[in-house]
Amino acid sequence: MNAAKSPAPSIRARVRAEMIGEIKRVALEHLERDGSALSLRAVARDMGMVSSAIYRYFPSRDELLTALIIDAYNSLGEAVERADGDVDRRDAYLSRWFAVCHTVRRWAIARPAEYALIYGSPIPGYKAPDETIEPGAWAMIAMAQCVREAEAAGKLHAPEGIAPLPPTENSAYAQELRITAIGMGFTEDSRALEPFLSALTMVFGAVNFEVFGRLNRVFTERGEWYDRQVRDMAVWIGLGPR
Repeated sequence: MNAAKSPAPSIRARVRAEMIGEIKRVALEHLERDGSALSLRAVARDMGMVSSAIYRYFPSRDELLTALIIDAYNSLGEAVERADGDVDRRDAYLSRWFAVCHTVRRWAIARPAEYALIYGSPIPGYKAPDETIEPGAWAMIAMAQCVREAEAAGKLHAPEGIAPLPPTENSAYAQELRITAIGMGFTEDSRALEPFLSALTMVFGAVNFEVFGRLNRVFTERGEWYDRQVRDMAVWIGLGPR
């Protein structure tokens, strides 16, 4: 027996979805040109709409920003998850780490306005609602998957000469680590989480330096520079030798 098909969206629903997509597209053009200075009136003007009409789709600037932020997080998260899934699973933890890290860089370079929206300076007057939390964690949790699986398989090796100190037992920081470990899919007593979080900070910091122009007049071979940062972080985590 064939499963019942979902009813096709109504013409009105399709038109509304198309209009929302167009508003988002124009808003991103404004962000690319003007940074965080996003104005619903300016978006409406560029679309040939009266300013009151756009409020039927986004009642405030903050609601439009939230929609753009969630879209950006979801796009990056999906790209990272797909990159990890495309790598051969035969003991390829290091290859998976390179794949996800380079995917973050490629996505950021291709979509700098969206990257700035989610990893740039806070937007004055905007406070992200709780609905951005889950999409915001997607890319990082996907990046952590190869590390989690390598630890579970006993394939992580502490870098030679480096022995990270465990946090003080039952300290507030240790409790926060345990909560974070569970939230990111690690075991509660994971020893890989803290090095991974340090690596995450380095990876996104390296991408920020490139996207926001901090490497201008420093490196032209930025792909190789970034690759070396990613490799150093793999060593720090214990995914592979120097």
